[in-house]
Amino acid sequence: MCTTVRPASVICAAYRTGCILRRRIVAGEIVAGTPLRQEDLAPRFDVSRMPLREALRTLAAEGLVTIRPNRGAAVAPIDADELLEITDLRAALETMAIRHAVPRLSNDSIDAAAAVQDEIERGDDEAFVALNAQFHMTLYEAAGRPLLLRQISTFHSLSERYLRIPISDLGLNPRSSREHRALLNACYARDADGAAALLSEHIVVPGRAVEANVRQRTDQTAQ
Repeated sequence: MCTTVRPASVICAAYRTGCILRRRIVAGEIVAGTPLRQEDLAPRFDVSRMPLREALRTLAAEGLVTIRPNRGAAVAPIDADELLEITDLRAALETMAIRHAVPRLSNDSIDAAAAVQDEIERGDDEAFVALNAQFHMTLYEAAGRPLLLRQISTFHSLSERYLRIPISDLGLNPRSSREHRALLNACYARDADGAAALLSEHIVVPGRAVEANVRQRTDQTAQ
């Protein structure tokens, strides 16, 4: 059986290009439905077609890009049904992570998460999404489940596109901060069941609110 070994330069260029595209898609700088034409992107990112194709395939596997035969790649659409699934998967995976993490958390690790929460409360809506993910991952790291954490990180990226739409409209920041503080208290108390219950509500309730907001915006656009 013959396999093709990709040069290191191609792997590095694909990774770099993928990171740039992922960040811009998640931030909403490249909007849903935008065609991602290789002939346009290759000179813009100063890469050849091969690493660009690799980057697009990676983003397609993450759900951020759609690749259609004979039509090329495009930024994946904003989809309320997808958000519903993302929310349910996040709740399942992240409550699993916190249950594994709480018995192993040191006070230093919890303090580090609390410091991130301090930044959230001092910051603005623009900084909220990235700091929110950092807060959660700081707590989950103690779980010692790298595959689980990679899956969670992927779903954070997918949900970030949706969270950036209505944060100010829905007042998610104050509610999130209150729930983060309650979650920190449960972690300090080493209450894994309590932390999991708080976390599930923390993910599902605002997730449903954002989902309803996306459906409303989609309906208004369709009219």
